Formats: sequence, C-alpha cells, structure tokens
Amino acid sequence: MSRLVYILNGPNLNLLGKRQPQIYGYETLADVEADCRKLAGELKLDIRFHQSNREYEIIDWVHEARESAGAIVINPAAFTHTSVAILDALNTFDGPVIEVHISNVHKRESFRHHSYVSLRADGVIAGLGTQGYQLALRRVAQLLEEKKG
Repeated sequence: MSRLVYILNGPNLNLLGKRQPQIYGYETLADVEADCRKLAGELKLDIRFHQSNREYEIIDWVHEARESAGAIVINPAAFTHTSVAILDALNTFDGPVIEVHISNVHKRESFRHHSYVSLRADGVIAGLGTQGYQLALRRVAQLLEEKKG
C-alpha cells in the first residue's frame, strides 16, 4: 500500500494568510505545506502538495493519484459547493479521502453548508484552522496502517 498522500487545495487558498484572516487566520499555504511535510516525515508518509484555482487541475491530480497514492487530503475550498466533476473524479479513487476546511463552514452562509465532496469523503474536518491538515494526515496514516494490517 502506497504511503504517498496527495494534499489538494482549491481556489483562493494561494491567498491564505492575506485573504480574510479573521476567518482563515494568518498562516500562509507555504506554512501549511511546511507543517504537513514535517508531520509526514514523522508519520513515514510522502506527500505531494498542490493548489490550484482551476477545477480541471484538481481533477487531473485526482486522476494522477489513482495511479500512485494511498490517500487524498483535499480542501476543495469554493469547489466544495459546486463541483460534481471533482466528486466524480474522487469516486474513481480507491483509497481514503479526507476533506478539510479551515473555517467552520456550518457557521457561515447557508450555501456553504452543502458539500459535494462529502459524498465521497471518508471523513470531514472543519473549523479547526490549519491544524485540520495535520489531523487529516494523522487519520490517513492510521487508515493506511489498518489496510496494511
């Protein structure tokens, strides 16, 4: 079982730390990536960390993950609420999928309460800030270990 994890980030997350810090905090996406790489090393996971504002790139990375990855951690951002295409791509992936949201989407506008990605996700982490990524990696490591078992 592959210990490679794709961490995929959707639109506007390239502005993390600059855009609405009262909602998303002051950490940048580079900070999140550095934290994920450090923890991945401790958990003996390899990661590929990507961000795109383009739906098709996220879909392409999910397709790529089908061939090499054991799990996907995804923060689809605004695509959460709109992208049946990302859901369809995730449905072709056999490993665990953990959905992450930095903010608590259930305390925000009602349109944010629906997630297409949740229909495929094995777990959802919302409202725990950027720490949600580390929690997702810990869960993925446990799931991959159980599969190996």
